[in-house]
Amino acid sequence: MLIHLIAAARPNFMKIAPLYHALKKEEWATPVIVHTGQHYDLNMSDAFFNDLGLPEPDLHLGVGSGTHAEQTGQVMITYEKALMQSRPDLVVVVGDVNSTMAATLAAVKLGIEVAHLEAGLRCFDRTMPEEINRLVTDALADILWTPSPDADENLMREGISSDKIHRVGNIMIDSLEMLREKIEKQRAYKEFGLNPDDYGLVTLHRPSNVDNEDVLKSICEILARIAQKIPLVFPVHPRTRKNLEKNGLMSLMNETPGMYNVEPLSYTRFMNLVFNCCFAITDSGGIQEETTYLEIPCLTMRPNTERPITIHQGTNQLCKLENLENRIENVLSGEVGQTGAIEFWDGKTASRVVKSIRNQLLG
Repeated sequence: MLIHLIAAARPNFMKIAPLYHALKKEEWATPVIVHTGQHYDLNMSDAFFNDLGLPEPDLHLGVGSGTHAEQTGQVMITYEKALMQSRPDLVVVVGDVNSTMAATLAAVKLGIEVAHLEAGLRCFDRTMPEEINRLVTDALADILWTPSPDADENLMREGISSDKIHRVGNIMIDSLEMLREKIEKQRAYKEFGLNPDDYGLVTLHRPSNVDNEDVLKSICEILARIAQKIPLVFPVHPRTRKNLEKNGLMSLMNETPGMYNVEPLSYTRFMNLVFNCCFAITDSGGIQEETTYLEIPCLTMRPNTERPITIHQGTNQLCKLENLENRIENVLSGEVGQTGAIEFWDGKTASRVVKSIRNQLLG
């Protein structure tokens, strides 16, 4: 069985890696890695693929950057040609980037079955392009692999047949556990002269936080005040750095004692910082999940999240500018309690996905 695994950005490769390895062990499966090229990602080096144990992608579509419409259209055009040259039995899409939706559309229109890994996530905010991608992909896919009960409920509420929905767990936890030994060997915090549990980690890149000068300035001022109480390590996303420099805020960040502004890090180095931090401030999706799994307080600078289980059953809190410092004070005083494990967030999601494919397509 020929199975295409679609990836467009670094997090996508991290999600397909455990599934690729699980499928390679099966005599009936031939996994093929398809890189759409939608994003140019820092740290997408040979070392990145070596860490994940992945070969170079079998297919490079070379789409590149552009507007949402340009990326979606180019992926559809180029991937359709690839599908017509070599027709797979199943296309697996992951996450919620433009390539996820575009590859789904191209495959479905050719009558090829599509499975969505990480299906059913909703933030209920249609101003976010990712939400549109999630809605369209889930409406069209034949198999929907969900990470949590709320995702199941979202899909059923949208009228999707329960026969299509299969809860398999969180594939990112598989990646984390697959690389745990390498992560723990990194000791990345020592590069900054820091000790475990004695610093916070910051990642910010969403337009709502970094594109508006006033908002970005307020965030920088708040981070500077927090850094006076506890050191902060801030791997600065290219988009964020560009706006910090454009608005003359980079000097404030660089001159703040206790603030360590660094270039984006490799997955293993970054996750070593996550493993050993006492809290994370972020607007990213994945970190909400990883900190929940690791029982590390997470302060998410967003009005909503497509991963509400990280709030209800995890250590995640949604924050606004006006309450971030107070939330940090609560964390530092030990007021944030730990929570229990979430079902199927156990590093075994890929094996459940393989079983689902075997049951669904091989009978």
